[in-house]
Amino acid sequence: MDKHELGAFLRSRRERLRPEDVGMPSGPRRRTPGLRREEVAVLAHISTEYYVRLEQGRAASRPSGEVLAGIAGALLLTDAESDHLHVLAGTAPSGTRLHRRDVRPSILALLERLPQTAGFVMSATFEVLAWNDLAAALLDDFATLAPRDRNLARRAFLREHPTDTPLYGVSDLTEFRHHAVMTLRATLARYPTDPDVVHLIDELRDGSAEFGRLWERHDVLSTPTLTKTFHHPVVGAITVDCDAMALTERDQHLVLYSAPQGSPSAEALALLNVLGSSAAEYRHG
Repeated sequence: MDKHELGAFLRSRRERLRPEDVGMPSGPRRRTPGLRREEVAVLAHISTEYYVRLEQGRAASRPSGEVLAGIAGALLLTDAESDHLHVLAGTAPSGTRLHRRDVRPSILALLERLPQTAGFVMSATFEVLAWNDLAAALLDDFATLAPRDRNLARRAFLREHPTDTPLYGVSDLTEFRHHAVMTLRATLARYPTDPDVVHLIDELRDGSAEFGRLWERHDVLSTPTLTKTFHHPVVGAITVDCDAMALTERDQHLVLYSAPQGSPSAEALALLNVLGSSAAEYRHG
């Protein structure tokens, strides 16, 4: 059980609720936002003292599944938030110590067979692990980059040089940043002792005020992005459909960018396919 993270998560979920959200009268003006701890305890059918210990990270033992279900209901947690609660409490099946970075050979072969589609495999920490030629032309020639520079979360929040364009000039940078923070919080819960995970999050918190602000929100639910627009230095704006498929046994995602047949964006992708990874060189002058 990660007592500190569990307490912080419970507090963040409690403070976002209003009494009327859970059918309680708001009463006199409150000094702090959200429900009171005793109100959560009543709704969860547990003692106030025990809930306070959980939120303050002082609980002597992990809560039972029944207690967690009561708390999840009291705080109106979504399915994703409830799953995260169980992970933090240590009642969910534990994963491996380290997140996996080896890509299944069949997925590598699939990437090369995708017609007019930019595809890449991303780790649980947003590192691009494998890619096809069109992904290199659209995004970056990842083969020339060190593994740390292939990390999309770093590209979204940190800038090595003042002239760098965050995340390839993508249109949904704000949404991606929020998604990245939520995903990394869940990743840390699954791999709390993985030094690569811990170091990445520490680096982002130290180097980006925006990451730190979003991190303190303790959000864990993300809305998938269906389309996004890249601003490419060679072919201009390219709007693509976004599909991400979970490779659950390795905790990775296969990400695919495509465009409707016959559209200007499809023609731009076809041109990039001809140019190959040399098109990415224009991003670096």
